[in-house]
Amino acid sequence: MADEVQSGIGRTGPVWAIEHYGVEPDLVVSGKSLGGGLPLAGVTGPAEIMDAVEPGGLGGTFGGNPVACAAALAVLDEVDSDKWRARANELGDLIAGRLLKIQGENDHCGDVRGLGPMQAVELVRDSESKEPATDLAKATTAAARERGLLLLSCGTYGNVIRILVPLVISEEDLTQGLDILEGALGDAGA
Repeated sequence: MADEVQSGIGRTGPVWAIEHYGVEPDLVVSGKSLGGGLPLAGVTGPAEIMDAVEPGGLGGTFGGNPVACAAALAVLDEVDSDKWRARANELGDLIAGRLLKIQGENDHCGDVRGLGPMQAVELVRDSESKEPATDLAKATTAAARERGLLLLSCGTYGNVIRILVPLVISEEDLTQGLDILEGALGDAGA
């Protein structure tokens, strides 16, 4: 089963993140961006699996609204286009390039990773030990929030800053956000 709730709908470049790996799961769970701003989630799979559940046995809070389903059809058509994929790849390259630059200038950036525009930077006490720096992640998110940028820390130790921008973001807004992140990281590390 592939959980594509956050990573799907072009968030990593292709429509589904699993496309990076050539995986064909039995089920795909989708949501968030799927409805184009309307509440919608879905479970997709082959008929032999989907039909095994009794009628009404597979559902959820955000399933089946006809208007949201119509929006999802339009969203899927758009994110499957070459133009959309190129934009996602361009954003991914911009974000990764900037995060790698920040990593090269900051001993507290242990790892930069991600696919397309879904990226993360792992914060560590120092580049030698790679010990998770949870307190630095908290201080960075707080400093960024004071500057007007909302960041999410995540990961097993809470020391990873996740970057997941809207795919319609302007380069100006992206640059401003990454500038704030860099400044907040510098403030928190000081």
